[in-house]
Amino acid sequence: MRKPLAGHLSAAQRQRMVWAFQALGWFFIIMIIGGVVVRVTNSVARVNDPFKGDAIQNPAFPSLTYGIQVFGWWDSGFFGYQLDSVSILRFNTIKQSFAWRDLEPIQGVWAFAESDRIMGEAESRSLKVVARLGQIPAWAAEDSDFLSTEEKDAPPRSLDEWSNYCTTIATRYKGRIMAYQVWNEPNLTREWGSLPPNAADYVTVLGVCSNAIRQADPQAKIISAGLAPTGTNDPNVATPDDVYLDAMYRAGFQQYVDVVGVHAPGYSAPSYGPDDAEREGRGRWFSFRRVEDLRKIMIAHGDEARQMAILEMGYTTDPIHPDYAWFAVTEEQRAEYMVEAFTYMKDHWRPWIGLVSVIYMQNPLWSRDTEEYWWSISTLDRFHTEAYMALAQMPKYCDDTVLEAWEPNAKEEDYLDDLNACP
Repeated sequence: MRKPLAGHLSAAQRQRMVWAFQALGWFFIIMIIGGVVVRVTNSVARVNDPFKGDAIQNPAFPSLTYGIQVFGWWDSGFFGYQLDSVSILRFNTIKQSFAWRDLEPIQGVWAFAESDRIMGEAESRSLKVVARLGQIPAWAAEDSDFLSTEEKDAPPRSLDEWSNYCTTIATRYKGRIMAYQVWNEPNLTREWGSLPPNAADYVTVLGVCSNAIRQADPQAKIISAGLAPTGTNDPNVATPDDVYLDAMYRAGFQQYVDVVGVHAPGYSAPSYGPDDAEREGRGRWFSFRRVEDLRKIMIAHGDEARQMAILEMGYTTDPIHPDYAWFAVTEEQRAEYMVEAFTYMKDHWRPWIGLVSVIYMQNPLWSRDTEEYWWSISTLDRFHTEAYMALAQMPKYCDDTVLEAWEPNAKEEDYLDDLNACP
């Protein structure tokens, strides 16, 4: 019979074996405890997350989805350049207005030439389309005189006529338009027929359009209107965005949307939060991170499983218009802040922020006398601003896909294949 192995070992060797087994035991104990600590730490982090990112279910968009607003209507050869510039940005989504007044300028007479061309141009570049709906024709409004300028809008006189518009667009572009933004900034009187902003009335308009789209194109995503960040609470001017969003919830708007729309103009550096603004005597709205206040309203109404979409994000360099020049930044600051903003979103707001749409690729109709001109990151002479180049060169984060930052001295065409890398 063979003797046990220990019988061939010296006392010193047997002691070293005991130490080895003890060390191995402690190693496994530490690993087990470490795993528990990590799980507990992660659980605590989730519990302490005030924005409840882990609650997101069935996200409508990859987080982040990089988009930008473009202007293709009445194109005179500039739109192709706009879309090529979007591709160079390594953004894969555009937002384009499908204004009712352009599509049905005379009741019953539809004009699809421009919208068909826009869709064709976008699809030829594999760009996804978010269509903004609204901007009603004079014949469809109670007060046609109010709609004398492009930036004004008004609720429709007939919900049946409004439904027909939404149905017609969704039917014609079924499976081609990825998402619809229903209206824009209804918390401003200028976007609501000079009437006091009324969230319940907006929800009625939203619901009619949502039902029409869902029947015509069930796969399309529906986004509520982005709200203008403002501290003004005057029925002749505006309702604050947080007050208006809360009223939308109390009117049951969430049943009609897949995504909650918000706006995040850059009044200040991305790191500057609503609490900072309030401490300095400014309104909480004076902050890129105002979005966090609105997310908390979603959570308070039990809607934490739904994503948000930022439908307008940018900074102005306007030196002319007093209403905007007071918070304008330099071009160098704008480039820095916009990259910082995307970095902040990547680090703190995923996955509850999905789509982010930058403002703007420039509308050919704008001039330096137009306030929107100063938000644009491109110009009509085909010059790309510092902000444009900074956004093109920064890394992109789309769910688990990462597009690395441009290498120094890289050529634009080296990165065009990245366009389809994000889902």
